[in-house]
Amino acid sequence: MQITSGATRAAAVLAFVLAASPARGADEADGASVPLEAIRAGTAPAIDGSLDDEVWRREPLSLGEWRSYNPLHGDSIPQRTRVWVAYDERNLYFAFDCQDPQPDRIKTSVTRRDNVWSDDWVGLSIDALGTGQVAYHMMVNPSGVQLDMLNSVSGGEDQSPDWIWDSAGRRTDRGYAVEIRLPLQSIRFARGERVRTGILFWRRVSRLGVSVSWPALEPGAWVFQKHAPLMFDRLDAPLTRELIPATTYAWNQSRSDPRTWTTGANRGEFGFSGRAGLTPAATLDATVNPDFSQVESDAFQVEVNRRFPVFFPEKRPFFMEGADIFRLAGIGNGDASMVAAVHTRRIVDPLLGLKLTGSSGRVSFGTLSASDQSADRDLDEGDARRGHDRYFNIARGRYSLGTNSFVGALVTDTRFAGDRNSVAGADLAWQIRENQSFSITALQSWTADREGAREGAAVQMNYGVNSRRSTFAAQLEHYDTAFSMDTSFYNRIGFTQAWTYLDLNFYPDKDRHPWLRRVQPFTFTQGGRDRVAGGDDLLNVSGVRIYFTRQGFFRIDRFFGREPWAGRRFDIGRLRTFGNVQLFRWLWVYGYFHGGNGIYYDPVEPFGGKVRQFSAEVRFQPTGRLTQSLAYTRDTFDRPTGERVYDIDILNTNTTYQFTRWFALRGIAQYDSARHRVLTDFLSSYELRPGTVIYAGYGSLIERRDYRDGEWVTGEGRYRPSSRGVFLKASYLYRF
Repeated sequence: MQITSGATRAAAVLAFVLAASPARGADEADGASVPLEAIRAGTAPAIDGSLDDEVWRREPLSLGEWRSYNPLHGDSIPQRTRVWVAYDERNLYFAFDCQDPQPDRIKTSVTRRDNVWSDDWVGLSIDALGTGQVAYHMMVNPSGVQLDMLNSVSGGEDQSPDWIWDSAGRRTDRGYAVEIRLPLQSIRFARGERVRTGILFWRRVSRLGVSVSWPALEPGAWVFQKHAPLMFDRLDAPLTRELIPATTYAWNQSRSDPRTWTTGANRGEFGFSGRAGLTPAATLDATVNPDFSQVESDAFQVEVNRRFPVFFPEKRPFFMEGADIFRLAGIGNGDASMVAAVHTRRIVDPLLGLKLTGSSGRVSFGTLSASDQSADRDLDEGDARRGHDRYFNIARGRYSLGTNSFVGALVTDTRFAGDRNSVAGADLAWQIRENQSFSITALQSWTADREGAREGAAVQMNYGVNSRRSTFAAQLEHYDTAFSMDTSFYNRIGFTQAWTYLDLNFYPDKDRHPWLRRVQPFTFTQGGRDRVAGGDDLLNVSGVRIYFTRQGFFRIDRFFGREPWAGRRFDIGRLRTFGNVQLFRWLWVYGYFHGGNGIYYDPVEPFGGKVRQFSAEVRFQPTGRLTQSLAYTRDTFDRPTGERVYDIDILNTNTTYQFTRWFALRGIAQYDSARHRVLTDFLSSYELRPGTVIYAGYGSLIERRDYRDGEWVTGEGRYRPSSRGVFLKASYLYRF
C-alpha cells in the first residue's frame, strides 16, 4: 500500500462510517426511567462515617435490586445497600449504609490511596456533565480509604488521576457506613437550573469475589449506557483556582574508586503549578520548572531479548490532569501496536508546560505545549543539536455523537534543532447498539530530519459485540514503513495485520459448585504481513479462563504459529498458565508460567530456541496497616542444542506501614541479574490530599563491578554501592 493511498482509503472509510452513524443523544442512556432527586442540605453533614446527620434521616433513594456484573451477570447477593445523595452551594454529599449478614468477615485496611482493590468497598460513577463521554469513579473501603479513576469513552478507566474529595468509613454491628464529600471545584460540572447528571452505584464484597451495581451492568454495557439520571434543582459550580508551589532538594554521591566517594552534588529547586477555571467545564493549567522526579519507582522488568520496548505509564500530576481528552478511539485496545498516541513520558524534563482542557456542550477540547530539556542528553559532543530543547505542541478536539459515541481530530507537532515531526488524524467511536461497538482511527505523519523527508499513514479499526453467553471482537491495523509519531508509544511500523477473538461463557450451578463462578473457553487468531521483518506472521491462542470465589482466577492456553524476523521465518508455540487468588484476608498469591519455542531477536543472526518464564507474587497483610509484597521472575533461553543463552532473575519487594491514611513508611528493594544491580529506595510520605505532600527519601544503587586499571568493569567482581542520594520534596495546594 502506498503512503498516499493509505491515507486516502482511511479517510474514505472514516467518511463512510460518519455518514452512516446516527447521532444519538446522551438522554438515550437507559440507566433508569425515573430521575433521582438529590436533597438540598440545610446543614452540611460531618464526614465522619456516622450516618447521624440530619440530612441522612430522610428516606434513602428508591433504588431497585443491585445486580452482579463481575464475574457473573445478573445475580443478587444478601448484602443490602442504602444510599443518600445531598448537595449545597459548594459540595455534593453521598452516604452509604452497607449491610452484611456476616460483618466480622468484611475485609478492610488502612493503606494509601488507590490501593483498596482487594478490600470490600462501595462507591459511585458520576457523569457530571451528562454528556456520556467522561465519568468520575470514586470508591471507599470501610476504613475510609479512597480509590478514584477517570473513565472516558476513548481511554477506558485510568487510575492515575487524583482529585480532591473527602471520605470517611466506619465499621458497624450490621456492616459498615461510608460518607463522601465532593467539592464542585474538584471536577467539571454543568451549572444552572435543573441540572441533569448521570449516576451509578456499585459495591464489592471481597470474600465473595463479586461486584454488584445499580443500575445493573449487563454484558457489553458499561457505565455510560447505564447511568441513571440524577437531578439537582440548581448548581452554581464555582470556578477552580489553584496554586501549588513546590520545593525539592536532592543530594547525590557516586563512587569514584573502591575507597572514595565524590564530594556530593547538592541541588535545590523551586517551581510551581497553577490551575484556573475559565468556565466550570474548562481549565487552564500551567507549570514552571516542575519537579518531575519519580516518587513511585518503576518496577524492574525483563528487558533482555524483547522485540518491543517496555511501556511504563505516566505518573506525573501535571500531565495526568485532563489526559483522557488526548486518547484516540480504539488505541491501546487489544493487541494493537500503538499503546498511546500521546504518551507524555516522552517529555522527560520540561522547563515550561501549558495545557488547556475542557468542554462546551457536545465539544471537548485540549491543547498541550511543553519544552523538553533532556532531548540532547544522549548526543555526541560534536552534534550540532546539543544545547537545544525539543518542543511539543498537541491539539485535540472531540464532538459527542451521543452516549459512548464521538468523532474527533488530533494534531501534534514536535521540533528539535531543525528536525520536525507532524501528525494529523481523525477518529470515530460508534456505539451501534448497547452491546455492539465500532471504532476507527486514521493518522498521517510528515517527518523531516537528517535522514530526509518522508510521510506515512496509520489506520486502526475495531469492532466488538458481546452478550452474557459470548464475546466477539475483531481488529484491522495498518502502518506504513515511513510512519513516525514522536508523541506516541508504539511497538512497530511497516505491517498490516488483522485479528479476531471469540469466547463463550458457562455458568455452573451455584448450589452444586458454590466456589466456581464462570468457565470461559476462548480463541484468538491473528495474521498479517510484516514488511520490515520480511514475511507473513500467523498466531493462534486457544485456552480457557476459570473464575472462582475469593477473587480467584485461573487461565491456561496454548499458542502456536509463525513469526518473521530479520528476513527469516520462525515457528513459535508455547504453553501458558497463570492465576491468582485471595486465599485469606491477609494473603494474596499470583503465579505465571510459560514455556516453548521462541526467537532470539538478534538483528543480524537470529535463531530459534526454548524459552521459559516463571513469575510469582505474594502479598501479605498481617494487619490492616502493614503490607509486604514479594515478586519474583525467572526468564531463560536455550539454543536447540541445550546451550544456555541467558538466564535472568528479577526480584521486587515492597514493604509499607501505613500509620494513618496520610502518613506511611515504605521500603523497596529490586534486584536485576541481567544488569547486575540492586536498587534500594526508602521513603516516608505524608499525603494530606493531592497537591499537599511531604516526601523524604533515601536511595542507593548497588552494582556488581570490579575496579581495574583505573576503570570500573561492570558484571564482574562483587556487589558494592555505586551511588546514593537523599531526596526531599514539599508542596502545598492552595485553593481560592
